[in-house]
Amino acid sequence: MSRKTYFNEAAQDWNEKFYTSKLATFLQNFISKIDLKPGQTILDVGTGTGILIPFLLEAIGPTGSITAIDYAEKMVQRSRSKYGNIRNVTIELQDVEELTLPSESFDIIICFGLFPHLENRVQALNQMNRVLKPGGRLLIAHALNSAEIKAHHTLSTAVTHDALPKKDEMKQLLKHTGFSKIVIEDKSGRYLCFSTTH
Repeated sequence: MSRKTYFNEAAQDWNEKFYTSKLATFLQNFISKIDLKPGQTILDVGTGTGILIPFLLEAIGPTGSITAIDYAEKMVQRSRSKYGNIRNVTIELQDVEELTLPSESFDIIICFGLFPHLENRVQALNQMNRVLKPGGRLLIAHALNSAEIKAHHTLSTAVTHDALPKKDEMKQLLKHTGFSKIVIEDKSGRYLCFSTTH
């Protein structure tokens, strides 16, 4: 089974399986920690069923905007069914490795729960750098640390080999694709990686 097929098949009951009160608390804490401002433009990469959208909306307010993308059609359908009628939210079927979004159009990109599943990480990071404004921020986050993610992914053959790069490798990847000021936190129950465009 391909990754895309796996995520399309999982879309129907994704929230029921994975959206717990513990995850909601993690997301609330994560969003409060990253210091979003009213009016900012945000790209939510790998939005899935859109679980980040309500937290982001609260932080950026009615003057901000969110573009949420996913490459799995059924994830996009579920996200649109919940948030597609909100004026400052756009939900699109897009692959982060082949973005058609305008260059230098976002203040912040949030990549939650996606990075291990990217096939071409350099291409994806280059695309994310391209659409970020100068000095824009890329935030890669998970509600598990790197070891916990590896263990969790053994539950399905479609993603069993999907893991986060080691810390040094991640820093090299980010530097190679034009990011700087890299900070990585890999602790029990969370993985956070913050970086900035030049």
